Amino acid sequence: MRKLLGLIFVLALGCGGDLKVGGDVANNANNANNGNNANNQNNVANNANNVVNNANNVLNNANNLSNNANNANNANNTDNTNSTANNDPMFQNPCDSGPLSAPITPCAPAVLPTTGDPQQDCVNRINQFRWECQCLPPLERWTEGEACADQQAAYDAAGNGPHAGFQANVCSPRGNAQNECPGWGDWNRVVGGCLQQMWDEGPGEPFSEHGHYINMSNTRYSRVACGEGDGWFVQNFQ
Repeated sequence: MRKLLGLIFVLALGCGGDLKVGGDVANNANNANNGNNANNQNNVANNANNVVNNANNVLNNANNLSNNANNANNANNTDNTNSTANNDPMFQNPCDSGPLSAPITPCAPAVLPTTGDPQQDCVNRINQFRWECQCLPPLERWTEGEACADQQAAYDAAGNGPHAGFQANVCSPRGNAQNECPGWGDWNRVVGGCLQQMWDEGPGEPFSEHGHYINMSNTRYSRVACGEGDGWFVQNFQ
């Protein structure tokens, strides 16, 4: 009986040992499956991330290509604009080659803002026509001749007629040539109107019809004195 009980006890121990080993095997299998499943899930996630990254790279490359194309188009447009500007007379400065042999026509530049000094405004307006209409260098303001110009204008206004004081040598220095705006009344009308009419005479013959323009554009003169007397205005060129 004792032997039989001992055998049963040993078998029980043996069976219990076998059951524990079986449990370990099952646990190891489950752990392995769980590990594989986790690894597979991680791999799937990594693959998905890689797909997203690759898509982003493709999108970035497309954007770069688009930007490069835009930059190329902009460069071409700039080149075309520059080429047009270089070849189109509208974009070229007519004074780049020096004085013109004849004035630009029509030419009526806007009157410059006043300096507050009417005689300076007169000189500036004459120079504006010279430069903007024919690319001629400016004349200096001849301040030394202004007192005589005033006297000549007053002499003419006193009933002696245009250019009478200049021809009678009523004062000096009188200059070599004279233009006159008889009876124009004020400097603003002279600067904005009379000088424009003189320039608009343009080149040609006879001198009596073109002389005002010829005096204003003459390259032999280097200075001009503007004068006023009793609403008459003269410009003496030296």
